[in-house]
Amino acid sequence: MPKQQRAIGTRAAILRGAAEAFGRNGYGSTSLADVATEAGVTKGALYFHFDSKEAIALAVIGAQHEASIALGHRMLDGSLPGLEAIITMSLELATQLCTDPVVAAGIRLTMESSVFSSPIVGPYRDWMAVCEELLGRGIAEGDVAVGTDVAAAAHFISPAFTGVQLVSEALTKREDLDRRVDEMWALILPALVAPDRRERLLGLPTRLRAARAAAASRS
Repeated sequence: MPKQQRAIGTRAAILRGAAEAFGRNGYGSTSLADVATEAGVTKGALYFHFDSKEAIALAVIGAQHEASIALGHRMLDGSLPGLEAIITMSLELATQLCTDPVVAAGIRLTMESSVFSSPIVGPYRDWMAVCEELLGRGIAEGDVAVGTDVAAAAHFISPAFTGVQLVSEALTKREDLDRRVDEMWALILPALVAPDRRERLLGLPTRLRAARAAAASRS
């Protein structure tokens, strides 16, 4: 058991170190030696757990997607209205990107995955499926306009968030990500919200962000 626990701890250290290295330098500019140094392990320990740099990168992507899609499943299984759940999900994912190195690195590696032996498409499909289901819930609840093509909307919202965070990372190291996410919703919501709910729902992202800040100050 102690050996197994040490192995689990070493693997976790490698993933954290890889996330720091990949997140800072990208896949192409990061070597296995960089990962080992960042993780504080020997190359032998690294090769015991992973046989290549790509295998480590895929493990980081897997850890990131597991953490992030759990948020999507929590929204699907929860009681929040569908439209509120999608916006909440975007705010929480933005927080993950700014505070969790594994999430930030996993997202970056997913976008760089054209250099891998197989393209990474599962995370994109999973997020679009979550968005589509929540938008369908929003129609049933009367918040999303009847007749909205939920598949097309989901195919736009998920890539839009990806693009927003990518530009934010390039320009400000994500310091302005919250503002950019708010701008994204300011443009998207008028096309989604049912006409009789516009007055109440167009300001929803601002209210949700304020509620999150108030809850954080109390904790």
